[in-house]
Amino acid sequence: MRRRPGRVAVPWPPLIALLALLQGAGCNSGSAAPRPEGARAEQPASGAREVELVPVTEAAVEQLVAISGTLDADEQVTVGAKVPGRLASLSVDLASPVTKGQVIGQIEARDYALRVEQAAAALAQSRAQLGLPPGGPDEPLDVEGTAIVRQAGATLKEAEANRDRAHKLAKDGLITGVDLDAAEAAAVRAETALQSAREEVRIRQAAVRQRRSELSLARQQLADAAVRSPIDGVVQARRASVGQYLTAGAPIADLVRIDPLRLRVAVPELEAASVRQGQPVRVTVQGDGAVYAGTVARVAPALDPQSRTLLVESDIKNPGHLRPGSLVSAQIVVSSKPAPTVPASAVIRFAGLSKVVTVEDGKAREKQVTTGRTVGDRVEIVSGLSVGESVVARPGSLQQGQPVRVVEGSQGADAR
Repeated sequence: MRRRPGRVAVPWPPLIALLALLQGAGCNSGSAAPRPEGARAEQPASGAREVELVPVTEAAVEQLVAISGTLDADEQVTVGAKVPGRLASLSVDLASPVTKGQVIGQIEARDYALRVEQAAAALAQSRAQLGLPPGGPDEPLDVEGTAIVRQAGATLKEAEANRDRAHKLAKDGLITGVDLDAAEAAAVRAETALQSAREEVRIRQAAVRQRRSELSLARQQLADAAVRSPIDGVVQARRASVGQYLTAGAPIADLVRIDPLRLRVAVPELEAASVRQGQPVRVTVQGDGAVYAGTVARVAPALDPQSRTLLVESDIKNPGHLRPGSLVSAQIVVSSKPAPTVPASAVIRFAGLSKVVTVEDGKAREKQVTTGRTVGDRVEIVSGLSVGESVVARPGSLQQGQPVRVVEGSQGADAR
C-alpha cells in the first residue's frame, strides 16, 4: 500500500495504551500458562441430568390376527301365514320385542272352527257304524263282536245246518239233487257273506282313523290361524296389514335375534392356518371405547375360491346397544409368546423411527430399536435390545452424549 506523500502515520492513543497493558500482564511472573487456541472449559459435574434406569424384561406378547368384520343377527326369520285367510289382527310393529311362542297375528278363524265341527261329526258317524259311542278314544275293537259280523255268522250257521239236513234227506231219497245243490250253494254264500262282513268292519275301522286324522288336521289349521313367533327377538320389519288377505306362506313380519350377535370375518389365506375354534376374540365398534369378548365358534371347512379367504364366526354377547349390520374391528388371539419389552414411556418415536436411551460412561447414548405390539403399558422390542439391558425410563429431551447421573427410585428430571 502506498502512502500519500507529505503524510505521517500516527498511532491512535487508546490502542497504544491497550497494547502496553497486555504486555505488562504477560510479563507478570505469577501468571498461569496461556490456554491453547480452541480449548474448551470442562462441564461442571453439577450440570448432569438425573435419570432412572429400567430393565428390559420378558413378557407374554399375544400374536393377533386383526381384521374387519360385520355383526349379524344370530337368527333371522320371516314369519308367514301357515293357512290362508284374512288377517284379523297384528299385535307387533317395528322394533317390538317378541318371545318364542308369542301370538303376533291372528287369521280369521271362523271357517277353520266350522271345519273342526264338520270333521268331528264325520268321525262320530264312522264310530256309530262300528257300534261305538260318538266320543272317546279309538280303543281296540272286537271284530267278531260287531253287529254286521254277528249277523253274517248267524246266517252262516243256518245255512250249514240246512246243508247238513239236506245231505241226510238225500241219503234217504227224500229230496232231489236240485234241493241238495241249493242247500250247498246257500252255505257257500253265507260263508262268503261272513268274510265280507269282517272286511267291512276293517274298512269302517280305517274310515274312523281317517276321520280322526281329518279332525286333527282341522284342529291344527284352527291353531295355525294364530301366528306365533318361533324365536326370542325383535321385529325387524312388518310385512302385512290388518284386513289384508294372505295366502299360505305370505310374509307377515321379519324377526331377528340380537343376543348373542354373530361376528362374521373373512380371514386372509396367509393367516387362516393359525385360526382355530375356541381362540379368544376381541371386538371394538367405531365410536365405542368398550371391548367385547368372544371366542371363535365356527370355522368354515374350506377357503372361498374367489376371495381366497376363510370365513370365521364368533358369538358376541350383546349388552343391549349393539346392532346387527355394524362394521367392527376384530382381533383373534392366535398365540402368546414371551418377548423383550420396555415401558412405553422409554420409547422415543420420531419421523417413523423408534429409539431408546441408554447410559454409557455417564453419558446418554441413543439406540435405534424395532418395536412390535403394545401390551398394556409396555412395548415389545423386536430387535435392538436384549433382556437384562437397561434403558432410561423417561428420556424426555435427552440428547446424544449429554451427561447424566443415574439415581435410584427417582422418576428422573423431566426435560424442560
